[in-house]
Order: sequence, then C-alpha cells, then structure tokens
Amino acid sequence: MDLRDIKGIGDKLASKIINHFGSQEEFFRAASNYEVYKLASMEGISQRRAVEIINTVLGNPTEEFLKTERALQIYDEIILCIIQYASTEYTRNRILLLSPGKTTAEIQENMNLVMEAKKKVKNLPIDDLITLLKNLDFTKNSKPKYDTSKAILVEAEEDYTSLMDRGLNQHAQIISIHEVGSLEEFELVVYVYREGILELDETSNIAMISADVEDIQIVPEIVLSYYHKNKVLLENILKIRDILGYESVLGDVLNTLNSLESSRVDENVFDRAINRAKEKADEKLKNAIKNVDLSGEEVLEILNKDMPPKIQVIFDEILKGAMENIKEETGVSFDPFIQKYPLEIDQQELERVKRQEMGKEQVKSFEKRINAAGELEQLRSKVEAEIQEILEFDYQFTLGCFAHYYDLHAPILGDGFSFKEGLHLNLALEDPSNVQRINYSLESPENVVLLTGANSGGKTTLLETLAQISIMSQMGLPVCAKEAQVKLVDELYFFSKKRSLDAGAFESFLSTFMPIVVRDKDKLILLDELEAITELEAAVKIISSFINFIQDSESFAIIVTHMAREILKNTDVRVDGIEAKGLDDEYNLIVDRTPRMNYFARSTPELILRMVYERSEGKLKEIYGKMLEKF
Repeated sequence: MDLRDIKGIGDKLASKIINHFGSQEEFFRAASNYEVYKLASMEGISQRRAVEIINTVLGNPTEEFLKTERALQIYDEIILCIIQYASTEYTRNRILLLSPGKTTAEIQENMNLVMEAKKKVKNLPIDDLITLLKNLDFTKNSKPKYDTSKAILVEAEEDYTSLMDRGLNQHAQIISIHEVGSLEEFELVVYVYREGILELDETSNIAMISADVEDIQIVPEIVLSYYHKNKVLLENILKIRDILGYESVLGDVLNTLNSLESSRVDENVFDRAINRAKEKADEKLKNAIKNVDLSGEEVLEILNKDMPPKIQVIFDEILKGAMENIKEETGVSFDPFIQKYPLEIDQQELERVKRQEMGKEQVKSFEKRINAAGELEQLRSKVEAEIQEILEFDYQFTLGCFAHYYDLHAPILGDGFSFKEGLHLNLALEDPSNVQRINYSLESPENVVLLTGANSGGKTTLLETLAQISIMSQMGLPVCAKEAQVKLVDELYFFSKKRSLDAGAFESFLSTFMPIVVRDKDKLILLDELEAITELEAAVKIISSFINFIQDSESFAIIVTHMAREILKNTDVRVDGIEAKGLDDEYNLIVDRTPRMNYFARSTPELILRMVYERSEGKLKEIYGKMLEKF
C-alpha cells in the first residue's frame, strides 16, 4: 500500500506523515503496532482522523458502517467507556482501533475473548493489577552512552577500520597500537588482538579480546543498556506474571542484572580502609611509646633520624596489624604508610595500588558483563515475548473490566433486534435502584416503528441504547442487556433532533437522507423527531414516503415522532408508546420507560405543566394555574 492510496491523504499530507515517522515503511510499522497517538501527535491530525487512517491500513473502515455524525459520536462514547480501564498506551491504541465489522466468525471470536476475560477478571486482584499495569509501557531501546573511561586498543589497521565501520567508536575511543600513549589514563582498556604483540606485564587494566569476536564481547553495554533502561518495567512484568501464575525467565534476568550492580568497583574502599587503619595505629603507637624508656644513645639516634630498635619493633608490630586490617577490607596486602608519628599516608603508593587493583576489578567486571550480555542476548526474544504477552493481557483485562463493571452479556446474532433488561451505558454504573431496565423488540415483518410518548420519557435514550447494542455487537463486544438478539447490518444511521432548516440546509439534508432508501444495503435507521426540519405537512409526507420505502427492504427503522396520527393517515405502520403515568410526591414524572408495543402513548404537556405549577410561586403560579384550568 502507498500512503496516497488512503482516502483523504494527498501528496502534502503524505509528505508530512513520512517526515514525522522518518519513512513510509516506519509509518506502516507503527500502524501495524496500533500506534494511534503517534500519528495523532502530528499537527493537523485529530485523534478521530488518526483512527480512521490506521483503521484503513488495518482494513477496518469504520466510516462504512457508521454513516452519520451522531452514530460516530455514540461509537466514540462506547470507546471512552472502555478506555477508562486501559492502563498502557498499547491498550489505549488497541481500544481506539476497535471497529465494527460484519464478519460473523470474527465478531464471535472477539465476543468469546471478551466474555472469557470477564470471567477471569472476577477472580483477579483488580486494583493490584491496575497499579502494576499503569507502570508498563513499550520497552525503550537504549543506546549505550559514550564511555570516556574506556578505550579499545587494536593491533592492525584493518581492525581499526572494521571497528569504526561497525560503529564501536560511538561507545568508546579506538586507539591503534602504533599511536598508543599511556594506558593508565583509562580505567579499562579492551585490547582487541590478533597476535598479542603488546607487552602487558606491568598493566592491570587491560582485558584481552580476540579480534574475531562479536561486538557485544567488546562493548557488552550494547545488550546491557536495554536491560538497565527497562529494569523497572521488567520488575513490574515479573510481579504481574507471578500474580497470573505465568512462567517467566525474568527472575533469572533480574538476578543477572543485580549481580552486575553488586560487582561495581568502588575505589573509595581503599581510602576508607586506610583511614580507619591509620586511626587505630596512631592510637596504639601513642600508648605504646609512652611506656618506652630510651637511653642517651637511643635519643641521639632519633636526633640523627635513625629509628631505635625499641621504637622500630613497636612500629613493625603495629604496622603489621594495620596492613592486616587493610587486607581484610580491601583484599589487598600493601603498606601505604610512612613511618612517622602520627603516621603519614604514602599517596603515591596508594594511587599505584588503587590503579592496579581498580584495573584488575575493572577487568573482572568487564568479563562478568561480557558473560551477562551473552546470556541476556540469548534471552532477549523470550523477554520481549513475555512483555508482549502482558501488554496483550492488559488489552484483554481492559475489555474484561469493561464487561465486568458494566455487567455486559453476549448477544445472539440473528434476524431483527430485541433485548430484555437493556440499559444505556451512561446509566449502567448507577445505583440499580435508581434506574429502570427496559425491554424492546424490532423484528420483521414490523421492521419500521413509530415511537411516541412523553417528553423526557426516554425515547431518545431508547434509540441510543439500541444504537449502542448494535454497534457493540458488531465490534464483537457483549452488550448492556441481560438478553439480546442483534441483526448484523451494513450501515447504521442516527439522525438527531434538528432545528428547523432554511431552504439551502433543507435541500442538503434531503440529499443526504433520501438516498438511504435506494442504497442496496441492510441498514438500521434511527430518527429522532425528524419533523422539526421543516413545515409540519411537508415533514409528514417525507416521513411517510420514507416508511413505505424501508418497509419493502431488509432494513429496520425506529422513528421518534409527535406526528403519529398525521403519519398514519398516509401509511400503515406499527406505533409503540412510552407513557407518563402521573407525578410522584416530588412532582417528578412517573414514567414506565419500557415502550408498550402497538400502543399510541399520550403526550404529557398537562403533567409537565402541573409539575411546573407545583414548583412555582406567586404571580407565576397563578398564571400556570389558569392554564391548567383549560385542560
């Protein structure tokens, strides 16, 4: 596919997308990974447009099913209900791309997945999992930092050129053996040899590596940086896998990483050990010398800067103990002191030993990192598979939470539309005692219905509930009803209430509305008080003609109207009604929101007027009272 093959993408937008992603191939890779937010972050591309573009790439053209703005809005509202349970960007992208389809097998497969997820969610520690999942994100491919403390030493010009071409100069300085100066300025020198011609007897900070090895044995950080960067992610993934009872290699991975942390060289250990040993030795010398009796000759020896044997014995004994203390702490036996009182530290000797021992430790640490990099590189594919498995779990967990908290049930795919104990998604999380579940049926041969009844009685809510059930079913989602049967249709239209249109706008509406009847597609059409678009008589004729066309098709329609009597003069159609029964003690309408089939419901202006009357005061109440007398 070429970007320009996508509807609405011309040369200019295609160029912007390619510049944003780096290449057309990178854009298609991002699309296949559901990266909606990356596309939506471009200036001039909304989230909805990004979803449309990526859905087109994935073969899920939502706009072919949702044919009106209100239908798209209801779909967006469903997505928002689901996405509130998503913890990762991966899942939010996947949810945004959930799209209505018409392939029964795919719909049923997704339905089964969601229902299975709903069942599992009930037995999981939801809050604990959400806390962990919110800390997950895509792995970061970290590039190792340039290490100024390290050098790579080569013998041959060809090896120098090869390492440069392989980009290893981006990680450390590469030095030719013919240009080498002092190697002591580096903490670690990796000697990439062929013949081993360099004399190394006096140098402790050099690690020898054959020139034929792979890059990770010269710069193990190429592998290790990925794991260090993602360590917190891996820890959280392991915790989630433990909760779910999944097997994992991440315990071994983290143990390896932690062992590298513990093997880091601390040169301050020498300073701390020597200072502690000096403090103890000085105190011992002070106490020991107090008890020494010196002869005149011994005093002269001191004045001549010779150490009397009595004093030398004390120094030898105490310094021997100090050296033993230093060895216990550092593992190295050496004498860093100048014989004086108090003792002085031989800084030159200390620095020599530190360089020598730090060099040895650097080489040991480097060898350990090489071994770790080799092990972790072998595990990389398993690690990424485990991460992906948990990201996929979050997607299913999100759908399961949505189905669990909204009490969704799988519909039966069949002919017509019917549901029992259905509920609008906006009411599903409310206290059950404060909402009324409804039943309704729209089936052949009565495939078109006029819906009449009380203002604020729930007619629009019924249309939206049926639209939600239809859209969710075709998305492969369970629905907010205890039982439901849904027909898969090609198109869904939802026309909302509109104010009266001027001539130009009315013509535009007709050019959009009337072609619906001649489209050779199965449709669900929901019309909410369409009569407001023009004069009453013209609206009656338009709606009556529309009903006659739809009745002779495989499509279904519900038309909310206050003109049922006038429409029935022009056509024969089923009429259902939602009727208000009266006012409660608080003067609120009492409405049975489940429509009565084949029932012409009375409008409720008298009840509404009485409600307003009871809630008014003074002169205004008198006026409402006089109006009520007219009824």
